[in-house]
Amino acid sequence: MTPITTNEALAEFCARLSTAPFIAVDTEFMRETTYWPKLCLIQAASSEHEGIIDPLAEGLDLAPFLDLLRDPNIVKVFHACRQDVEIFVRLGAMPRPLFDTQAAAMAAGFGDQVSYDSIVRQMLKVDLDKGSRFTDWSRRPLSDAQLHYAIGDVTHLAALYPKLRDRLARENRLDWVMSEMEDFVDPALYDTDPENAWKRLKPKKYSARYLAAFKTAAVWRERAAQERDQPRGRILKDEAIDEIATQGPTDVEAFNRMRSVPKGFGGSRLGLELIEALKVALADPEAHAPKLQRPAHNQPAPPSVVELLKVLLKAKSDNAGVASKLIATVADLEKIALSDDADIDAMKGWRRQLFGEDAIKLKRGEIALVLNGPRVEVVEIEG
Repeated sequence: MTPITTNEALAEFCARLSTAPFIAVDTEFMRETTYWPKLCLIQAASSEHEGIIDPLAEGLDLAPFLDLLRDPNIVKVFHACRQDVEIFVRLGAMPRPLFDTQAAAMAAGFGDQVSYDSIVRQMLKVDLDKGSRFTDWSRRPLSDAQLHYAIGDVTHLAALYPKLRDRLARENRLDWVMSEMEDFVDPALYDTDPENAWKRLKPKKYSARYLAAFKTAAVWRERAAQERDQPRGRILKDEAIDEIATQGPTDVEAFNRMRSVPKGFGGSRLGLELIEALKVALADPEAHAPKLQRPAHNQPAPPSVVELLKVLLKAKSDNAGVASKLIATVADLEKIALSDDADIDAMKGWRRQLFGEDAIKLKRGEIALVLNGPRVEVVEIEG
């Protein structure tokens, strides 16, 4: 297969795809040494057409394909879509409506975060050749093996989607999955504004001085990583953000005494930039600290209750053929153990019907868990 490298060929390919009810989409990119992913290939396929787009081709305008991603009449099918969608959002096109086969497979009984090759093997009876997975996708020309691998990802995905969708519809779970897909197109999930970078980290203290330094260091790191196009961990590790917030260093010597920053960082150009930012923030912590409510110091969840809820969750997920992770996390179980009114997804919608209601009944002693051979069953307790 020859990659699409001209605007004329791309327009023609996108015109063929524009009448399809769905298109399978995948990308090949590199970001091991960069902050921003370097898009190297785009693969797309409908049930009738497939093609590979070379975004590195000189003068190629991706606008026709980005228009397809925005088209509300075409479902965009991905597997483990998060990083692919992030790339397209940066190009100005949020793919919607969207269907993620990894999330769908969790509702169809394939386990937690099933791999693409595993679900293809189980549903299509095809063994994928993954030999080109870790090749350098930025080098040109691409080999026949690379192109064969790349197009296979979407041709199999295009065959997989109708089967998986029909299976979920037969089991009355398609609505469950489609509600989950809304989370993948939430713009907040792909927010790269440095001013919001601190929100992805968990502060360990809540004093104004700590929070002012915490936010300042996180915002500075994100901006530095973006400007230099380097992974944020290469600028500073997450643990360094907490240590900086705790110590509040405002001179080179203070930085050089810290354990989690690189040796000599305080006297480097990056270190001096951060020192100046911290001086400003720590001169008036109240003005620079984010307004966070200190979490209530609730008593820890009773371990025995949490363990019982784990058994109930496993039983419910096994009996329903739904990955337990899709229903509730351990953190969710701890919140349920503490309150019948926990404000979590596990206590809403289909999750509440499948698991949440019985979780409350188990806490109240209205049901019990019993062994029937190797299976755990739920039985009502007669009053």
